Amino acid sequence: MKKRVLAALMSTALLAGMLAGCAAPAAAPAAPAEEAVAEEAPAEEAAAEEEAPAEEAVEEEAPAAEASADFSGEDPQLEKHLKISTIWAEDNDNGVLINMIAKEYQENVNPNFTWEYEYIPSADLTQKITTLAAADDLPDIFAYESGKPIVELIEADKIVDIGAELARIGDTDYVTPSATSLLQTLSGTDTIYDLPLGLNVEGFWYNKALFEEAGIEAPPATMDEFEEDLQKLQDAGIQPLVAGGASGETWGSTRVVNAITVRTVGNDAMKKAADGEAKYTDQGYVDAAQKVADWAAKGYFGEGINTVTMNAAGQMLMSGQAAIFYNGSWFSGSLNSEDNAAGEDGIGFFNIPVVDESISSATDYSMNCGNILCLDKTKYDDATAWFLKYFVEHIGDAAMSTQGTIKGYTYSTKAEDIKPYTQLVLDEIDKATGAFTWYEATMNAEVSKTAQENVQLLLTGDMDGQAYMESIQEAADMAD
Repeated sequence: MKKRVLAALMSTALLAGMLAGCAAPAAAPAAPAEEAVAEEAPAEEAAAEEEAPAEEAVEEEAPAAEASADFSGEDPQLEKHLKISTIWAEDNDNGVLINMIAKEYQENVNPNFTWEYEYIPSADLTQKITTLAAADDLPDIFAYESGKPIVELIEADKIVDIGAELARIGDTDYVTPSATSLLQTLSGTDTIYDLPLGLNVEGFWYNKALFEEAGIEAPPATMDEFEEDLQKLQDAGIQPLVAGGASGETWGSTRVVNAITVRTVGNDAMKKAADGEAKYTDQGYVDAAQKVADWAAKGYFGEGINTVTMNAAGQMLMSGQAAIFYNGSWFSGSLNSEDNAAGEDGIGFFNIPVVDESISSATDYSMNCGNILCLDKTKYDDATAWFLKYFVEHIGDAAMSTQGTIKGYTYSTKAEDIKPYTQLVLDEIDKATGAFTWYEATMNAEVSKTAQENVQLLLTGDMDGQAYMESIQEAADMAD
């Protein structure tokens, strides 16, 4: 697998590219190398081709004809019906954006385009897509997970090489270099097979008023300071932490386990365990899980954590029911909303506190491109390519103007028009010099499922850190 230095991912140069206005589409790419070779074929081969039956000649020429389609002019309004399956309801987050772009494409560009939109609960996504892939019945466009899950689809040749397609339609520049680099790193490829739906750093959002009430003057920089602040909040009668713990949304809790693991074991901790260079049951991994269990036992997560959804957790932070919430920079969409009871300056952000700078630095961030979109290879055609072209050219501005969120695409919004929480996110991204992945990024479906289901038992005290990590290691051993 190709190795990349993620420290360069979010450099100022890349950010400048991300903040630039939408670039003009590149010129149509030159003919593929295979076609050039065919043109230079020896005379004997050319003669043999001339003698081939007409049917064979048509079959050989068909791919070349499609590959040379001209995407520099007007949309030809090809008839197409797409099935789009995602984990977002039509009235929520990315569901709003995807349906908005599809509707605008139909009304403003191609009246012969139709689509159907399917919601899949996030807890069922991996299993459903795996099943559909095995049956060769994937949706035209579908949400999925980057990292290990998408690698399996790539190796099975189930999804479109989007990097190659963006080059063919002249839209490579619309996906930012930083998002492209991150997606390539997660899949271990030199191209991208997925479309980003975010360009995110993760960390802790905090309610400033609650910090002030507890006598905390500034967000913690070290893990020791963090634990001191958690106790200060508890002593002040304030719930220190909130996280997603409800079934299907426990990734909010495993992210907290990951935060401690990385800061105490190293940025590559989870990759080493997945690759067999370390065990999930090694002491550092166990200690990180145990710390989360200890925090839960002290009441830091409040009562009934296993019934709290991520949306509910966010509302608790904004309404002052809890002081600290682990989430990604995509949460800025909720913070920018008029429904944010804390106002446009009531919530702050701090990166995961460090333990030892030599193990994991304060400028190393957990980063991801959100859940991503893939395209089924068997159903992909030029009609879908025209929609893809419209999608990548418009989603950056649509996300910024309607939600104030960054999706990994170029946009033309001026700096003075950027919403406060979006600017806060951009400032955090600008600080990043290194990156690491989330807890399940390198896990296969079964190991990830075990980690997310059993974290509920860790939080209730029915499993300690040792038992929790043993369950993950057992799932990994069974998968080998």
